[in-house]
Amino acid sequence: MVTMFLKSMLFPLIFALALAPRSQGVGQSESQSQTQPSLATTFNEIKYHGGPLLTKPNSINIYLIWYGAFSRNDRSSITDFFASFNPSKGLVLHQEPTVATWWKSIQTYKDKSGNSVSSSVKLLKQIGDIYSLGKNIKRAQIANYVKHKIETKVLPSDSNGIYLVLTSRDVIVERFCMGSCGFHDNIVVSTKRTRLVYAHIGNPLVQCPGLCAWPYSLPAYGPPGQQALVAPNGVGADGMVMNIATIIAGATTNPFKNGYFQGDPLAPLEAVTACPGIFGEGAYSGYPGNLMVDKISKANYNAYGAYGRKFLLPAIWELTTSKCKVIH
Repeated sequence: MVTMFLKSMLFPLIFALALAPRSQGVGQSESQSQTQPSLATTFNEIKYHGGPLLTKPNSINIYLIWYGAFSRNDRSSITDFFASFNPSKGLVLHQEPTVATWWKSIQTYKDKSGNSVSSSVKLLKQIGDIYSLGKNIKRAQIANYVKHKIETKVLPSDSNGIYLVLTSRDVIVERFCMGSCGFHDNIVVSTKRTRLVYAHIGNPLVQCPGLCAWPYSLPAYGPPGQQALVAPNGVGADGMVMNIATIIAGATTNPFKNGYFQGDPLAPLEAVTACPGIFGEGAYSGYPGNLMVDKISKANYNAYGAYGRKFLLPAIWELTTSKCKVIH
């Protein structure tokens, strides 16, 4: 009993410290587990370090690489999430808050010239890959893989883009599920000597749902008596959406490790990772906060999306109040 009590008390602290493994290389940023709100967020303050952000006026362009085998539901859930940044994409009038509403908080982050982060996110191109690198992948392989796709013109070179590699549930990626649910980094493309941003998110359904899809799945060592919430789009898809939201927020506001962050630049707390496990008002350790509930499916969510979708999006560190702001 003592052992279980200590594990439940230490769990939030473990994941607050597990933003990145000690061996993490320069220029990497982790999406930590959303499993528990961290008491450390009370004392964190994200600061601007003077570097460039993704601020071009139109949109941040997503180049999506589906690596492995994905179900039709997972694909459509994720592409509908990106469509949700555009309010005209099948959204029912007067349904608030939306994914676009959530993104407005990220727009408060500005560069040294006073330019806000780009006003929207757009899925510009998708490609598929059936295990060309195998099913056990190192992070360095992902960097080289993305670089090759750009240099061979399979994907364009876009300085305001994010090259997002999504791996299916049967693919093992270095450090994924080891305190990390995804990461963003940058590469130099030789064709134009341009530094570009890329990222990885894995499907946590089989490997670590309690770590990377909480609160839709329970952690192995958490407070007793908890129940997992119902995922509107499936545990794997919604876990990926939560982590995609986390990563694109960090990659946009801290793309080259000299933007907005708190703490060690090799293991930074960024716009969303400074607020782990917080989704609604009243969140505390083991409780994600007050959420909306679908009357029919009983699924929990906090944002409306395109084509009738419902999503759960994490809190964002608000610069003006130095607090975690939930969508509402």
